[in-house]
Amino acid sequence: MDYKNNQHNQPSQSPPSREDIGGFIIPAIDLIDGKCVRLSQGDYAQKKVYNENPLEVARQFEAAGIKRLHLVDLDGAKAGAVQNWKVLELLAANTSLSIDFGGGVKTKEDVQAVLNAGAALVTIGSLAVKRRELFLNLVAEFGADKFFIGADVNNERLAVHGWLEQTDVLVYDFINALTSVGLEQFFCTDIAKDGMMEGPSTALYQQILQQCPGITLIASGGVSKLEDLHELQAAGLHGAIVGKAIYEGTIKLETLQTSLKGGL
Repeated sequence: MDYKNNQHNQPSQSPPSREDIGGFIIPAIDLIDGKCVRLSQGDYAQKKVYNENPLEVARQFEAAGIKRLHLVDLDGAKAGAVQNWKVLELLAANTSLSIDFGGGVKTKEDVQAVLNAGAALVTIGSLAVKRRELFLNLVAEFGADKFFIGADVNNERLAVHGWLEQTDVLVYDFINALTSVGLEQFFCTDIAKDGMMEGPSTALYQQILQQCPGITLIASGGVSKLEDLHELQAAGLHGAIVGKAIYEGTIKLETLQTSLKGGL
C-alpha cells in the first residue's frame, strides 16, 4: 500500500470552526488488557477501569458527533511493543472515527501493522526523542502526514517511556527539529495536569505556538469542563484530547454539541 498517498480518514489540518466541536474534542481511550482505563499522572498504580468494551465506548463517541479518537496502548507503552492492535482493528472496522494509535510503536513493522489495522495516524513519543535517526527513516518511508507526535512535558522539558524518564530536552527545541523535516501534527501533555482535571496548561500551549509557528497543536490533559475547551480554542489550539472529564461525567456527551455550538 502507498501510505503517502492514502488519505483515508485523515484529520483536518485547519483549525475547527466554532460549530465543528466534533472535530475539536478528541476523546481518549487508554487500553490495558483490552479494557478502557484512565491513569492519574501516568501512574500505572493509579488505574481505574471505566469500560471493558472499547467498541461500545467508541460507538458512543461516534453517535455524539465525535470525529476523531486518540487510542493509547498502555500495555504497549510499558512493554515497548504494540499489544492492543486488535482493538484498533476492531474500532477502525466498526466506526467511522479517524483514529490515531500509539503505545509501543518502535519499528517499521509496527508502523505498517498500525496503518494496516486502520489507524489514520501513528502516534509517536519516546521513539522521536531517543531514536531520532530510526524515526526519521520511518518518516521518509511512510510520509510525515502519517505521524502524530506526542510531547509529554514536565516543566517545559520532555519526559519519555511512559513518563518514567525525565530528559533535558526543551519541548520547543524538540518540535522545531521535527518541523524542519516536514512534521506538522503534535500534541502536548503537561504531566502535572493529566488526569487531575485542574484545567489545561493554556499558557504552555500558547508559548509553544509562539515559538513553533505553523504547527497543528492539540492540547492534552487537565480539561474538566466546557469552559476549558473554549479557552483552548480561543488560544489557537486545533483540538483537545479529553479523557477523564468524559468518563467522570463532568463533560457529558449528550450535551456536548448543543452546548458548544451555542457558546464556544
